[in-house]
Amino acid sequence: MTVFNFSAGPAVLPVPVLLKAQSELLNYRGSGQSVLELSHRSVLFETILNETESLLRELLEVPDDYHVLFLQGGATLQFSMLPLNLATNRHLIDFIDTGSWSQKAIQDAQAYATTRIIASSASDGYRSIPTEPVTSDADYLHITWNNTLEGTTYTHVPQVNVPLVADFSSSILSEPIDISQFDLIYAGAQKNLGSAGMTLVIIKNDLLQRTPALLGSYLRYDTHATHHSLYNTPPTYSIYLTKLVLEWIKEQGFETVVQRNRRQAATLYTYLDQSTLFSNAVAITDRSRMNIPFSTGQADLDEQFLKFAERNQLVNLKGHRSVGGMRASLYNAMPTSGVDALLDALHRFEQGER
Repeated sequence: MTVFNFSAGPAVLPVPVLLKAQSELLNYRGSGQSVLELSHRSVLFETILNETESLLRELLEVPDDYHVLFLQGGATLQFSMLPLNLATNRHLIDFIDTGSWSQKAIQDAQAYATTRIIASSASDGYRSIPTEPVTSDADYLHITWNNTLEGTTYTHVPQVNVPLVADFSSSILSEPIDISQFDLIYAGAQKNLGSAGMTLVIIKNDLLQRTPALLGSYLRYDTHATHHSLYNTPPTYSIYLTKLVLEWIKEQGFETVVQRNRRQAATLYTYLDQSTLFSNAVAITDRSRMNIPFSTGQADLDEQFLKFAERNQLVNLKGHRSVGGMRASLYNAMPTSGVDALLDALHRFEQGER
């Protein structure tokens, strides 16, 4: 059975990537070994790692004075690694609070440093991105670029005189990023990069000097930079899948992927804005192209639609429990036919089909 998977993560992967992974699963490049079995010290895997980094640097135009790291622990581990490595001068971290993942990052950072919220969209239920100018004298300023639960996203990079750190987990490689405007970005792999298990960190070289002497080896950014992400056994298969996804993006053309993302999101938002049953409450200027929440405004009717959608092979549309309603995640691998099928289901349901 073929379904369209709108999960916020782990998320849909490109079919060509899955087929390539399947074809190489038992015998990678004539080695007689599965990719799952390759030693991380082997030439075969080191080639995979080098090719993955090279593709990332090419697609994101990563400057030479940044290290690219492939770590474990999900983006959530970064909530602790960041203050342990970077909040080493004033032991002070500033945050712009834009929702659930900002709150989680703040909560974990509080164990290691003083935290301040210097701007927040809590007053409007996190339906927008704060627009007021911000100033900071902290060790760094942390933002969540795209808010998976709330369906908001930044469109402009905050300008501050301290290092800027950004969580790009749910929007990495969905749009161009000027890496030079950030000092560190990080992203879990399971949305636009590949499978769960790997976290990407891109860090400016000079930040590696901040890590204190008394910190466990694995938690140190400088450890992973020195050992080229091979200090211990890395998430080998997730890195391999990321390589395949990056090859797919390059083959498609990064700009082609970006334009498709914009077109698909615009089509869904247009329908929601014109609908008399479904609606999206996010400020128009701050709407995410990756995660689009919507609702009928009635919990029982939302539940009816979710069941109707599943009967029509549209899965994982249920909104997060803290938000409710529905959420369509339109990551890079979501085909236009999936968005068309969702629009058709929305229209039929609105016309009374149950």
